[in-house]
Amino acid sequence: MRKLLILLSFAITSIALAQKPVFTTAKVTNATVYYNAAELTQHTSVTLPAGTSEIVVKNVANYINESTIQIGAPASLTVLSVQFTTNYISEYEPDESAPELKKVRDSINLVRKQIANITIQKSNEQKTIELLDKNQLVAGSTTGLSVAELTKLVDYYKAKRNELTANYNALNEKELQLSEILDALNTRLNTNTKREEEKTSNGKLVLQVMNDTPGNVPLDITYLATGAGWIPFYDLRAEDTSKPITMMYKAQVTQNTGVEWKKVKLTLSSGVPNQNSTAPLLSAWFLRYGALPLYSNTNGVLNTLQGRAAGVQIESQQLEEVVIRGYSSKREKYKDVGDYTEIIENQLNISFDIDIPYDISSNGKAHSVNLKEINLPANYRHYSAPRVDEEAYLLAEITDYSKYNLLPGEANIIFDGMYIGKTTINPNQTADTLNLSMGRDKRISIKREKVVDKSGTRFLSSYKEQTFTYETTIRNNKKETANLILKDQYPLSTDKDIEITLLKDDGASINTDTNIMTWELTLKPGETKKIRISYKVRYPKNKVIANL
Repeated sequence: MRKLLILLSFAITSIALAQKPVFTTAKVTNATVYYNAAELTQHTSVTLPAGTSEIVVKNVANYINESTIQIGAPASLTVLSVQFTTNYISEYEPDESAPELKKVRDSINLVRKQIANITIQKSNEQKTIELLDKNQLVAGSTTGLSVAELTKLVDYYKAKRNELTANYNALNEKELQLSEILDALNTRLNTNTKREEEKTSNGKLVLQVMNDTPGNVPLDITYLATGAGWIPFYDLRAEDTSKPITMMYKAQVTQNTGVEWKKVKLTLSSGVPNQNSTAPLLSAWFLRYGALPLYSNTNGVLNTLQGRAAGVQIESQQLEEVVIRGYSSKREKYKDVGDYTEIIENQLNISFDIDIPYDISSNGKAHSVNLKEINLPANYRHYSAPRVDEEAYLLAEITDYSKYNLLPGEANIIFDGMYIGKTTINPNQTADTLNLSMGRDKRISIKREKVVDKSGTRFLSSYKEQTFTYETTIRNNKKETANLILKDQYPLSTDKDIEITLLKDDGASINTDTNIMTWELTLKPGETKKIRISYKVRYPKNKVIANL
């Protein structure tokens, strides 16, 4: 029995001496955002006694790579273990004596008392109405009342009944208003009670630590989290063809980590996050060919007429962006947005180190971040492939574009103060010149028509011979001279029985591998030019060519 009491006393003493977990909330200070992840750096501080403690760090991302967690702490603190969880259950209770909680609770008690008083008043009014109704029955059964006395009785009943009913309705309305106020106060109380839990994510880090010196201990936490990313985006603005393009280099940053980024220093990287603990080993580096983009060739101009023509895609709705302004006490010293951003170019990736903090909510919406404004010297030319699309597209040719550290992405086009549509910028090409499509130019009219009297069909013994003649009319309705690259084509034979003969090319430059014809035209203001091509196809008359 004595041994049992000793053991029980020891257990009670151990429980009494056991310390509760120490809770702390970490704040995001830095975020390096990759295309599909983010490396977050968070800071917090906690007051610890000497000895072993358990720290619960709240406001950690919902999904993280546990192998990438790093804890920075003073030499006096030894981290024994780190565990990530999204389902930590604790006995932590809010401080009921907190001023904001006490104020709300006092308001709730006051409103409840007012509602109770109104309930009593409503009951009194209701009982008075019932009593009045009963007296009416009694009075109605009384004989010997004169007409004047009966009239007075009716008038009194009506006036009193209306008064009591109005009082009851007013009390009822006041009770509803107080009930709404009570609901709002209860919601506010719940919000204040669980403020930290509701504002933070479900992710938590549980740290077992050994502390040598009691006191305040700062902690720096770094880890890789999913649910974040960014893509490059551009705004292309041009006033006319005599001036350079103003390119706003932008980024669309999205994050749904569960953690709010408030005044966070951003770094955007085009690299792939790799934070394994194992040191990397180099292997042989082999170069290999890849597929060329459809829109480029050795001249940097579209060299195919299959599918859609080059140009912009006109969309009915523009991109809906949330522009976030940064905070900076030194803002006045900067001249433009480019002074906020330092571009760091490595061998395999590009990083944008932004000098001012940003607010980015954890809502999965695209937040627009301005990186740099660039003036691009451009040589403008028009382009058209009327066999596919009878439109003239304005192309801006950019040379030496590699020095601008461009990344593949979409771009908004604003020409002469008007939103034109979207185009795609792809700097990962082999051409020396980057062609940016600035949209359709309606002031250059193009019409491609079949010349009927120069086209026709003949039958020669066992063969069928068809002649096709097309004339393209181009008119420059602009006030300035226009340089136009015009493309057309005639078919290639895939069978030895199909013979194709070009009859007229009107001075075109011809690619014999594709039979694509190119003219470089200069049209003065108001000038009209006509280009005519003609070709002949000969094949067995008992066969049909499906796509002729």
